[in-house]
Amino acid sequence: MNTISTGEIRMSGITCRFGDVVAVDDVSLDVAPGEFISLLGPSGSGKTTTLMIIAGFQQPDSGDVLLDGQSIISLPSYQRGFGMVFQNYALFPHMTVGDNVRFPLRMRGVSSPESRDAVGQALEMVQLSGYLDRYPHQLSGGQQQRVALARALVFRPSVLLMDEPLGALDKKLREEMQLEIKRIQKELNITTISVTHDQAETLVMSDKVAVMRDGRIEQIDTPLDLYERPASRFVADFIGESNILAINPDDQGRFRTEDGIHLPGTENLAASSSGWVVVRPEKIHLNAEATGQPSIPAVVEEVIYGGDVDRYRVRLGKSSTIIAKQQRHAGNAPLQPGASVHVHWSDHDCAFLRQ
Repeated sequence: MNTISTGEIRMSGITCRFGDVVAVDDVSLDVAPGEFISLLGPSGSGKTTTLMIIAGFQQPDSGDVLLDGQSIISLPSYQRGFGMVFQNYALFPHMTVGDNVRFPLRMRGVSSPESRDAVGQALEMVQLSGYLDRYPHQLSGGQQQRVALARALVFRPSVLLMDEPLGALDKKLREEMQLEIKRIQKELNITTISVTHDQAETLVMSDKVAVMRDGRIEQIDTPLDLYERPASRFVADFIGESNILAINPDDQGRFRTEDGIHLPGTENLAASSSGWVVVRPEKIHLNAEATGQPSIPAVVEEVIYGGDVDRYRVRLGKSSTIIAKQQRHAGNAPLQPGASVHVHWSDHDCAFLRQ
């Protein structure tokens, strides 16, 4: 197939079964050239199987995968020309860093002088120029991850596929590598599809996120829209932290919880049926005194110290509880358990989901 590619990927009606289990259920997905898309979901949602189908390691039962408008569904993985980064890095332990990175070029018959230059550029890109003669066991986890990334990019593929690439790293290093991978991806303008179960990672790195559940895409959107405007209760609950309160309209068109509390921020909801109100903890304001805004009298049940943020579990009425987050400020003492507060949030800070 043509080696010059824009990296446009299109999946159409992909279904894949393992016995009686439908791992991927009629999934369609478009990835624009240079776009970074993450497949996000819990274990068993079908995200890794979807990636393996794109990579050519797994054949679907039906559907098609197109690269730049041409079907590649019948091509073996090695003919698709995609770069791949695995969770365990899959480096050859008996090879030096240089030989590991050079391996894809050797398989493609690239000459020694040309491969030498390409390896040097790839290692420079991941900031490992001085590590050419080291072996994988002499590297830290983060350095091994960089070598795996350099190996996947050394032949300048049109598409980069990553399967939980940061899963083996500790939190601090993982956060550093998120920014580093995003920098390299934008620098190369390479189409990237990554699988992860880490919500924070997807929000930082992705242009779009496809949230998967039971083999299907529940919602695909930008990180901002996914977080601010979830399309389902599952997405609202899975992405970040949410307060999800069941509500019903009364005979005056106002929305109340199951224990009769009228919620602020629901006055302008264009809805006439029961459903849920979703509000993020950081959108909730707690005040010791009434401010004149629509609010709910409540009681602080628990305070959880979080460094720069305090988390409060607050009881509304008899049975409803919510979590609120507030930044710590100098001279601003945190609320204490048992304190009476007034809770409010704005209408543009909550979302309504139908049942």
